[in-house]
Amino acid sequence: MTPSIFRTAMGADFDRLHPELRRRFSVGLAGGEACTGHGVMDRVWHGRGFVKPFLALGGTRNILVPRAGRNVPFMIENVPYADTFGRETVSFVRTFDLPGRSRRFDAQMVLSPKGDRVLDYLGTHQHLASDLHLRAEPDGSLLIRSGEHRFREGPVDVGVPELIGADAEVRESFDDSTGRFHIQVRVVNRHFGPLFGYEGSFRATYTDVRTRGVRPGLRPVREEARA
Repeated sequence: MTPSIFRTAMGADFDRLHPELRRRFSVGLAGGEACTGHGVMDRVWHGRGFVKPFLALGGTRNILVPRAGRNVPFMIENVPYADTFGRETVSFVRTFDLPGRSRRFDAQMVLSPKGDRVLDYLGTHQHLASDLHLRAEPDGSLLIRSGEHRFREGPVDVGVPELIGADAEVRESFDDSTGRFHIQVRVVNRHFGPLFGYEGSFRATYTDVRTRGVRPGLRPVREEARA
């Protein structure tokens, strides 16, 4: 069976992950499974006040979350599909049920052409793309760090300057005693400090994507061909 994009990118390191993380990150077209997580984020936080206009702008395209909160109901949808260009893609669509209005943080992930990393297309129109580097930690948890960021719109294809860019770090683990995944996300600018993040836990369920398909609204409005 063809391995998932995450197993391919991680190579032998993938087998060092906790078994439940291996199953979650084995979501792919060959296996035919989709994974949905439901839980609570103990905290959704923002950095200093000057970041709020940028978060609000990103929120218009489902990039980051422009509101903070505590004990926020949360859902993540990891669904594999073939995009417009025939690439195997896995959705990472996160919904935060904040008071007054739910907010989404959308990402669609594909394997890089060399197969050594995952490409993370952000938002409803995939204007932002980041390299992701995945590593199994000694305790079986997963560490994901972002690399280069690029902005793409029409003929424009430029790297995001360090001054306005940010580094993302995701740590995900599984607690055998509770049967829950724990996640911690931090987005930090090297000059201005922490910008955004969230942390909490969720339970996962698996469904047959070949039977249920991809629900309307999960895929982006625009797909970017450039890797």
